[in-house]
Amino acid sequence: MSTSSVHDDAIIIDGLIIAKWDRALFEDMRKGGLTAANCTVSVWEDFESTVDNIVAVNQLMRDNAELVRPVHTTRDIARAKEEGKTGIILGFQNAYAFEDKLGYIEIFKKLGVGITQLCYNTQNLVGTGCYERDGGLSGYGREVIAEMNRVGMMCDLSHVGSKTSEEIILESSKPVCYSHCLPSGLKEHPRNKSDEELKFIADHGGFVGVTMFTPFLKAGVNATVEDYVEAIVYIMNIVGEDAIGIGTDFTQGQDEAFFEWLTHDKGYARRLTRFGEIINPKGIRTIGEFPNLTQALLDHGLSESVVRKIMGENWVRTLKDVWGE
Repeated sequence: MSTSSVHDDAIIIDGLIIAKWDRALFEDMRKGGLTAANCTVSVWEDFESTVDNIVAVNQLMRDNAELVRPVHTTRDIARAKEEGKTGIILGFQNAYAFEDKLGYIEIFKKLGVGITQLCYNTQNLVGTGCYERDGGLSGYGREVIAEMNRVGMMCDLSHVGSKTSEEIILESSKPVCYSHCLPSGLKEHPRNKSDEELKFIADHGGFVGVTMFTPFLKAGVNATVEDYVEAIVYIMNIVGEDAIGIGTDFTQGQDEAFFEWLTHDKGYARRLTRFGEIINPKGIRTIGEFPNLTQALLDHGLSESVVRKIMGENWVRTLKDVWGE
């Protein structure tokens, strides 16, 4: 089967997109042949502001129903493929929106939130992010994990501190993920995961989505899609071909004010990091260029069956394990 037909035929899933929500994004998702994506609707927002975000996204999806459809189950992902649409999984990059109410978790699940990252870089009521001293998973955090397991919401640990991540991996009765990460074995960075951390999550039934965010890639802003493939293969050699997928961290359409909000604690307080220039790897600068990633994986010598797993099949299987349907 030719590369284009492999990409066209396969289930293609992006485990993390935090792009600007608009029709142009949806059009590029269709151009790139995306079957489904985990799209961020909450980072620093509280319960009410997050609900407002979801209301706006629901309206946008209704207005563009010929391009996208909401995803609540893996059956919805299959339907998106059949309909030639992109399925939108609502996701959080922080547990802020849960506030101190365990009951909010089920409310958000019913609104379509399928994945929640427990911390975004800093301390919250659940545990600690990767940019400060890690106090581990709190007692309340253990209750949050139990409730997420119960309702079928996936735990994401990408921006979570090492100790808190380890304790969540052990605490959760369902598979957890790093939805978008890179290996510190190729570049040291607080956001990158060590070989030991990658092996630990995989050994406990977890999943790793690989990002292409250039500040965390070895070649930085000079990175190409081949450098992205190098990182994918590096992680696959640690976690195995069944525990790996894609989580680009596409920030398409976002402006400088957005990155300022993202890189300050709680959106306004102390600065946590400076990304510098944000430019995606050459060959996959936009979501519309997604077929180039499938091509690059095949060109690297990976078999078609392994490429299909990486590009989406593994995500579907893991999400079904967590969501239950």
